[in-house]
Amino acid sequence: MKQYTKEQLEKEGYKPAPAEYFTGQAWLKPLVTPDETTNCIISDVLFEPGTRNNWHTHPGNQILLIKEGTCYYQEEGKPVRRVEVGGVINILPGTRHWHGASPDAVMIHTAIGINTERGIVNWLEPVSEEQYRG
Repeated sequence: MKQYTKEQLEKEGYKPAPAEYFTGQAWLKPLVTPDETTNCIISDVLFEPGTRNNWHTHPGNQILLIKEGTCYYQEEGKPVRRVEVGGVINILPGTRHWHGASPDAVMIHTAIGINTERGIVNWLEPVSEEQYRG
């Protein structure tokens, strides 16, 4: 199992993710930020083992590219999916969902948010331990 130190992550451009939107520790590395010309946001997100974000929606599509580990992903009313390295998840606008790492390994995904002129994310409540375990 690959592990990272805080110093390694900071050297690679990661910053701690806002704690109020995550259970556990996540790190964000912005790659592209939206502006008047670019209507997308692209970031690498590292989830430490067992970490997941809160339930949330996006006004535009979000696309996740799994780079390391196993991504736990769930849409409301559906079972938890386990998506391996190389997997792609296309999340349609308004879909209530969450994603995070497996309990035993780091997970990194590239998150691509498109049509950011509609907004980026609407954060909701935390994912319960029961929901996370599926």
